[in-house]
Amino acid sequence: MTEPVSRTILLLDIERYSDRDDVEQAYLRRMLYDVTDQVLESAGIDETRRLRADRGDSVMELIDANASLTALLRAVISEVPVQLRAVNRMASKSAQIRLRGVVATGYVAVDGQGGWVGSDLNHACRLLDAQLLRDALRERADDFALCVAEGVHSGIVRHDHKGIPRDAFHPITVDSKNGPLRAWLYGPVPGSGGTDRGDTDHHGEGEAPAPGGSGDRPAPARGSGGGGGGGGVTFAFHGGAPSFGGSLVAGDQHGVSGGQVTGDVHLGGVSGGTGDSGGTGSDSAQEGRR
Repeated sequence: MTEPVSRTILLLDIERYSDRDDVEQAYLRRMLYDVTDQVLESAGIDETRRLRADRGDSVMELIDANASLTALLRAVISEVPVQLRAVNRMASKSAQIRLRGVVATGYVAVDGQGGWVGSDLNHACRLLDAQLLRDALRERADDFALCVAEGVHSGIVRHDHKGIPRDAFHPITVDSKNGPLRAWLYGPVPGSGGTDRGDTDHHGEGEAPAPGGSGDRPAPARGSGGGGGGGGVTFAFHGGAPSFGGSLVAGDQHGVSGGQVTGDVHLGGVSGGTGDSGGTGSDSAQEGRR
């Protein structure tokens, strides 16, 4: 096995490849390779600076680490959708091609059978197979869904280079058999209703209580009135009319949660003179029982 060397990793995979017949699959493979070659050429990466592995429904490219990762990512973002539109506008429905893509970096070695070995490559392949990326492609109108590994984001994306809009990438976490993998999705996150959103923990500590839960309601106020028993609540107002703001209600009022309010009740202001409401001040009270 060769010594591991630093590489840029580009993966592209065809959606619903196994649903097609042999003739359609052969056509889709040709289109996949044509799109890949066009993208790498536009990034200034010729065949002497890359290795290709054929995975049937996908292509894997190991690219010389000295080639510009910025130019490659810019080309992937801009050129893949353009190339797919050019192919699909002339293709029948059964020959439409839609792609998932991953750009990553890491150390990769080549074994004695020509196979590629490296945990960074394994992680990139798991990002490519992630259900979240598949879901993202289903929501895209441009036939392409892309995510980049954490190292690509920290080294390139976050610096907001021309043609690589930093704000268009959003953090995601995908499950894998080796645990969660953090990456960055280009475009809206699936299930966000068409809006961009970050990767947030909806079940962490400090989460606000649900509406109607114990955090929403103040404890019931307990008046100083008489006994009542068994959980009844009494509200007593002494020494003047209660002011609530707005209009006037006069006469005995019924139907307040099954209880009864007696006396004239003034809402919004205090009547002149004594300020009493339907009584002599200290004798005025409102009682409601559940």
